[in-house]
Amino acid sequence: MAQFLSPAAAGNARHPKLHPLVLAVLLCAYGASVAAADEPEDAEPVTVVTVEGQRADDGMVAKRGSTATKTDTPLIETPQSISIVTNERFLDQGAQTVRQTLSYTAGLVAVSFDSRADSVSSRGGSPTQLVDGLQNNFGSYNTTRPDPFMLERVEVLRGPSSVLYGQGSVGGVVNYVQKKPLAQRGGEVQVQVGNRQRRQVAVDVNEVLDDAGHWRARVVAIARDSGSQVEHVPDDRLVFAPSLTWAPDANTELTLTALRQHDESGSLIGFFPWQGTLLASQYGRIPTSTFTGEPGWDAYDTDQTAFGWQLRHRLSDTFELRQNGRKAKGKSDYRSAYTSFTEVKATGRPARPVFNADNRTVNRDLIQQANELDTLLVDTQLEAKFALGRWQHTVLAGVDVQRAEVRQATGRGMAAPLDLYAPVYGNYTVPTSLAHSPTSLLHQKGLYVQEQARFDERWVGVLGWRHDRAENDIEGRPAARTDDRANTGRAGLVYLADDGWAPYVSYAESFLPLGGVDVYGEPYKPQRGRQWEAGVKWQPAGGRVTSALALYELRDTNRKTTDPANPLNSLQMGEVRVRGVELESTGALPRGWNWTAAYTYTDARIARSNGADLGKRVSGIPKHNVSAWLARDFAIAGVGGFTAGGGVRYLGTSWDGTDSLRTPSATLLDAMLSYSTGNWRVAMNVVNLADKVQITTCLARGDCFYGQRRTAMLTARYAW
Repeated sequence: MAQFLSPAAAGNARHPKLHPLVLAVLLCAYGASVAAADEPEDAEPVTVVTVEGQRADDGMVAKRGSTATKTDTPLIETPQSISIVTNERFLDQGAQTVRQTLSYTAGLVAVSFDSRADSVSSRGGSPTQLVDGLQNNFGSYNTTRPDPFMLERVEVLRGPSSVLYGQGSVGGVVNYVQKKPLAQRGGEVQVQVGNRQRRQVAVDVNEVLDDAGHWRARVVAIARDSGSQVEHVPDDRLVFAPSLTWAPDANTELTLTALRQHDESGSLIGFFPWQGTLLASQYGRIPTSTFTGEPGWDAYDTDQTAFGWQLRHRLSDTFELRQNGRKAKGKSDYRSAYTSFTEVKATGRPARPVFNADNRTVNRDLIQQANELDTLLVDTQLEAKFALGRWQHTVLAGVDVQRAEVRQATGRGMAAPLDLYAPVYGNYTVPTSLAHSPTSLLHQKGLYVQEQARFDERWVGVLGWRHDRAENDIEGRPAARTDDRANTGRAGLVYLADDGWAPYVSYAESFLPLGGVDVYGEPYKPQRGRQWEAGVKWQPAGGRVTSALALYELRDTNRKTTDPANPLNSLQMGEVRVRGVELESTGALPRGWNWTAAYTYTDARIARSNGADLGKRVSGIPKHNVSAWLARDFAIAGVGGFTAGGGVRYLGTSWDGTDSLRTPSATLLDAMLSYSTGNWRVAMNVVNLADKVQITTCLARGDCFYGQRRTAMLTARYAW
């Protein structure tokens, strides 16, 4: 049985000081730098860790990836849309969250400003988030979020991907690849300061432990003490992530990873009413810094402890065995007083956020949750590479299992109405106890096979098939138990033409067991999706430029959406149809030019429904997205090492799900200026340079959300 903090104990646990770990991190960095300085002159030369793992040649332009096939495959030979964001790219762009690493990626909408999750949408759905190829999120608000400093790269596969990863939506997958030990000594220390009292120290140290290079270790640590754009909401983080690799020979490699992370934040989202955000209000726009919670009580504090392994063993010239696994435990203390969705029939108040009669105050609902998540995930693969005549084959067979246990205890209290223009806090009653919700236990087992066949160095085909069984048990509710089984398939063909051109066509399916029941006790049906895609990729000789164009149509059935009659309930729509076009280009040319540019067209509509939403646009999905980033190295008065960069992001209009409320488009500017000399790099990054007030989404249920205001950050980095 889960052990939950009492409200009093949870309150007393708030905001431990960061200073001891900051001191420890600094001492670790100092010791590493002293050790490097004390090496004898004839010692092996140290090399700067490039944080691209074993893909140090990627720089700004990645040419290979594994997320789309679970094998090391050139992107140009992958018959599906895939983007790879390298660490060098999101370092230049100043990403502070993993959501921001995707801001300039085609097909993704990554503007949600939330401390609880790094939410993004892709092709009209929410992509499954992976860490090192294994699913990271089950349920909601029960674990920590990865930090960009922890990552080597981010790989984005758009469209259905259940053949390789089991349960997942039509949106695809976002795979966060963590830093792991390298075969070179080195590391870096990074110090950041920024507006809203942001202070962060981060260390990444890689060491080869023996002369033969059989043992390698790496430690990543982060300590942050920061405020946020919302008053009374911190953005604090502590991370310790060690890893160890044992490679006794060229055929065997075992990497062990661990993570201990603690984050402290609060309610960045106020669930503000339409009036005062999207629509006019007597007293003007609600300030973006307005806090609807209660100082000292409001919290979104999360913890995660994880242990993982990655094993690779080459059995022969043909066969290689691999296994990835992770055991993780996450928990959160979530407390919030937010704009009420409760109907008051006596006064005619609707079941959505609205101002009271004074047009200044809003009623507030108060909630406290203690959420926990325990997961065990194991993926075992056998790969075979061989040639038969003019054919070259890469065959992959795998078995993966997932076990996820989600626990929750919830309490509700009372909070007095709040003036959103001149808040006065302190009048609230906290829950006296938390009621245990039924525990959800998910078991999923999958068997998959995949064939990648290459004919005459011109044609590359991919075929895949998978069988899944997903069982979801709800504690004390045998009628809500689900046992879903599904077969999913995938097929694709690429033609490798001259001059780096590669047209392709593909078909893919998805399967997403939803588990759980609605407010009437009825279990949810699994979502099923299917997609046709055609496109062309271009990667000219030299690999400094890569571009891709994709056209697709997909169908998604049994999707959940908010019940207009009850915001606490979800309904399942008949079918969503999405058609789209994606264009993306990334390049790094001589004389220090690099860029990334993307255009996305998405038409997402309800194609089958018994309700009034038939034919309506899916909420929060803009039809047009455009982004472009350009940077250039330059010299001043003959002194080199300078780089200047700038970006523009255009997010088109979106709708509320009923085609009644239109969220306006927004154009945001970002900028960067850096100077590098020797082992040092100093950079200034500004996100939303013009400090534009952006409304990211307005929903039919009655609330609107703000985007990120201007954020400035100065980063000093020393690498050895």
